[in-house]
Amino acid sequence: MSDSAAQPIARTMSPTEKRATLSIASIFSTRMLGLFMIFPVFALFAEQTFAQATGLMIGIAMGIYGLTQAALQIPFGMLSDRWGRKPLIIIGLLIFMLGSVICAMAETIEWMIAGRAVQGMGAVAAVLMASVADLVSEKFRLRAMSVVGITIGLSFTLSLVAGPLLSEWVGVRGIFWVTALLGALAIFLVVYAVPKIEASAFQRETQADPGQFKAVLKNKELLRLDFGVFVLHAILTAMFVAVPLLIRDQAGLGSLHHWELYLPVMLLSFLLMVPFVIQAESKGRMKPVFVGAVWTLMLMQLAFMFLAQGYWSLFFLLLIFFTAFNLLEATLPSLVVKLSPADKKGTASGVYSSSQFLGAALGGALGGLSYDGFGIEGVFGFSAMAAVMWGLVASRMPAPKPLSIASLPLPATSTAPQGTQQAQLVEQLMQYQGVHEAVVCEDEHRVYFKIDRKQVDEVGLMDYLEKGLKG
Repeated sequence: MSDSAAQPIARTMSPTEKRATLSIASIFSTRMLGLFMIFPVFALFAEQTFAQATGLMIGIAMGIYGLTQAALQIPFGMLSDRWGRKPLIIIGLLIFMLGSVICAMAETIEWMIAGRAVQGMGAVAAVLMASVADLVSEKFRLRAMSVVGITIGLSFTLSLVAGPLLSEWVGVRGIFWVTALLGALAIFLVVYAVPKIEASAFQRETQADPGQFKAVLKNKELLRLDFGVFVLHAILTAMFVAVPLLIRDQAGLGSLHHWELYLPVMLLSFLLMVPFVIQAESKGRMKPVFVGAVWTLMLMQLAFMFLAQGYWSLFFLLLIFFTAFNLLEATLPSLVVKLSPADKKGTASGVYSSSQFLGAALGGALGGLSYDGFGIEGVFGFSAMAAVMWGLVASRMPAPKPLSIASLPLPATSTAPQGTQQAQLVEQLMQYQGVHEAVVCEDEHRVYFKIDRKQVDEVGLMDYLEKGLKG
């Protein structure tokens, strides 16, 4: 490693790293589109197509993918360490395609539920993130993860517009056939676009370690975030049991024209979100912006109950809701990194992701049940109560420091320090300006840091690490 430190410092990603980042982001995009394009149109489709479908069944069909996704994403990641990343991704995508075909051919709501459950069983998100870590060097890994995250957000936005448009051209069943084709496209990208992964090793930064679950689940601040993303996606899924009906009945738009409302709402909500993200991340106002967005989410649920009358009222309510939603969706993963222990980011992110999927599953079921019992107002009443609980929990969150997680390998010429030496090395590393936490992992021959990237130059930190070992 000391020899590499003397090499000219790379300031941009290599062509292989760029190719890996863009291809993996594209695979994520195809899966996100496939899972979410039905959200704006499914409630109306199911109501018209399946005579025996209740609100509960519709909600379960929309959210059950989250249950199977939550159950299998961590096992998929662990199996990929043994069998390789690409084989597991291809297996997951084939399962995803099978689920899409089942949905396209479903003649009953029960078969639709089964198909959506199978779609979720293709749980390759953790494997894809581990592939990023395999293919992108430490200094550019955060940038690569950011590209993937932005792509996921844009794909969700596109899905709300693409779903109604595709429904107009090929019908809702056609959306599922398109989803199967997207799965095939993703397999093509895995085989021909994703660079060859020479070695698949456990990645503590991106994968869950079962041995760390207990520590992560006892961390109150991480649990606060897990509860938050659980509620956020429960509200989102529950809302789409009711929102398509509101748009039809109150805005006077047929299901084939819902995209005319979603398109300007989603574009404007992204623009409105940006200054809030800047205030949160760059101006050190994360807590007030974050907590304010949670309470805004709650107020919008009440507003949907009492004020959603006509096109323009729905437009503005959806605009404010999605501005708050997109803001929370962007800041929650950032907070997981800021609050996670340096060596437990992968496990913390795995639990967080599972909480998100479980929220979608429970939110769909409870949203549908609320609709059966109390109508559209019942759905938003449930969502408002969930948001109130989150607001109370989020209000007690401490103001987070602007930190991120980095890792560096121990110099190749060194042996992993043990005992007193390790404690001395950690103490010495903590004296480096901008380092807030350091953990030496002997089994990986690596050091994990919590750092302020505005203060820390990682090349300089590597040099300091080498000097510390020599000292």
